This record gives sequence, C-alpha cells and structure tokens, in this order.
Amino acid sequence: MELLVISTLNGLSYGLLLFMLSSGLTLIFSMMGVLNFAHASFYMVGAYVGYTVASLVGFWPALFLAPIVVGLLGAAFERTCLRKVHKYGHVPELLITFGLSYVLLELVQLVWGRTAVEFRPPEALQGAAFTLVQHSVDGLSLVWGKAPAEMCTAAEAAVRVVCSPFPATRGFMMLTALLMLAAVGLLLAKTRIGLVIQAALTHPETVEALGHNVPRVFMMVFGAGAALAGLAGVIGGSTFVTEPNMAFTVGSIIFVVVVVGGMGSLAGAFLASVLIGLVQTFAIQLDNSMGSLLQAVGFSFSPQALDSTLLKLTISQVAPILPYLFLVLILIFRPRGLLGTREG
Repeated sequence: MELLVISTLNGLSYGLLLFMLSSGLTLIFSMMGVLNFAHASFYMVGAYVGYTVASLVGFWPALFLAPIVVGLLGAAFERTCLRKVHKYGHVPELLITFGLSYVLLELVQLVWGRTAVEFRPPEALQGAAFTLVQHSVDGLSLVWGKAPAEMCTAAEAAVRVVCSPFPATRGFMMLTALLMLAAVGLLLAKTRIGLVIQAALTHPETVEALGHNVPRVFMMVFGAGAALAGLAGVIGGSTFVTEPNMAFTVGSIIFVVVVVGGMGSLAGAFLASVLIGLVQTFAIQLDNSMGSLLQAVGFSFSPQALDSTLLKLTISQVAPILPYLFLVLILIFRPRGLLGTREG
C-alpha cells in the first residue's frame, strides 16, 4: 500500500513539474500564438541563474530573483528579435526560437561548463516532508518529517515494518505548481490586466484604440512565460540535477503536454501533465512484458510470436515512448486536445 501511495505522489510531483514548465509555454501560445522552441532553454537558464544567486545570497532569494532575470531575458528577446519576425508568420518564429535554444545552450556551457553543478536545496527542504510507515500488524500510518528509527525497526521477527519517506523538495514542488495554477488562472480570468492580455490577441485594434500598447502587452506576456520557466528551473534544478542537457530532457515532453492538453488551454496542460506524470511513473515500475499485457486485454499470440523481441520488451523499457504514443492517439481521435478549443 505504501508503495502505491509513494508512486502516486512521485508521479504527481513529476507531472506538476511538467505543468510548471508547460504553463509558461501555454500562456505564450494562447496569448500570442507563438510556439516557443526555446522555452525549455529558459528552464535551464533559470536553474543556472538560481544556482549562482543561491551560492551568493541563499536559495530563497534565488527563488525570487532568478525568475525575474529569466523573465527580463525573455522580454528583451521578444522586443529585439521575435517582434521583428512575428509579422512573417509561424515558420520564422519557430526558427528564431529554435536558434535561441542553441545560443543559450552554448552560453550556459561557456559560463558554467559542460558538467553538472551541485545545486543543493536549502536545509528546510533537504529532509522528508513525511514518512509512510507500513506495519504488518498496525497497518499504514503517516509521520510528518523523518520517522524515528525505532518506528522503522520491528520489535519481533514476525513483524514487518517498511518506512517510505517522501522528499520535502518534491512536496514543495507540488505546492508551488498548484499555487502557480491558481495565480495564473485568477490573473487571466479575474483581473483587468488578464482581460487586456486576452483581448489583445483577438482584437488588437480595439485594444490599441482603448489606449493600450499591444506590442508591450505581448512583450510582458512572453517575459512572464519565460519567468515561469525560470521558476520551474530553480525548483527542478535543485530537486533533480542542473546540467546543460536538462533542457533537451524535458524540451520535447512539454510540447507533448501542450498538444495533449489542448493548444492554449491552461487547465488542459494541467490535466495532461498529471496524466503523463502518473503513466510514466507507474510504467517504469512494471516488469511485465508487452506480450503478457496484450494477452491480458484479449489479444492472442502464437508461441513463436511471444518469443519476438518486440513482445518480450517490458513495460518499463517502453515507458519513455508512452507520452508520444499518447500524443499520436490524441492527434488521431481528438486533434483539439483534452480541453483545447483550437486545432493544430
């Protein structure tokens, strides 16, 4: 039972990290119609800037300052580069953001090197948020923080005790992602600036006639999306690893999240992130072969077919491709995504 609970929480934490990344990309696309190929690179820059600031003034100031730095970088890029090609359509936008991703990668390697850096979370997040104690007699119980050693030791040989701690860094990641969802949703739906941002995409002439600077609004939106990626970078970099390839590790998966959830849908990105996080986490732990899985759902195979390399692959081996398989199915049966309103 404790394995099921911990696996579910791990899947949720990974999914919510994907949401923290995809929320900025969704915001940029829904407001500007721009698919930013450099979004994962802003995530990487956020992790490295957070690492540098944290080494100087501590983690908590870095959590606040790094997203601001990345947001300013994103706004400057939109103002000086992206705005000049926006009128030529999507292909130049994709190409210029694709080029930016390689520029940022080379700059990061030039400044911080090609190997991983040690970005440690603060002491308050280095322990366990809680510990699940599975007792063969007393059942499952929860202890906040790290469980005492005596609780994890069986007094009798016939008694089995298993303690499963859940890292505080993952708990903080989940809390931050939920707060981000609430903050961005309320900003867009309940505030005047959110209404201006949404109106600027569909009725830019009307918004300009009301005295608003539409190019400046788009610059702020792009900077805000980059800042959200920077915030995810600080948390993800300190929780997992901060290294130059971290952008490529999550770069493709966040586009899967955005398309599966629905282009431009914040709620869809949240739902898709959670689903993909849970599916991948549970799939990694399954050692059953693909052949046995297909037989369980009603397919029949000859003994020779069951010996084939494809059917002998375990579910954990094919886990990395499951999100992309999910993407293909969504594009075939529901091109608008789970909660999307536009196609493509």
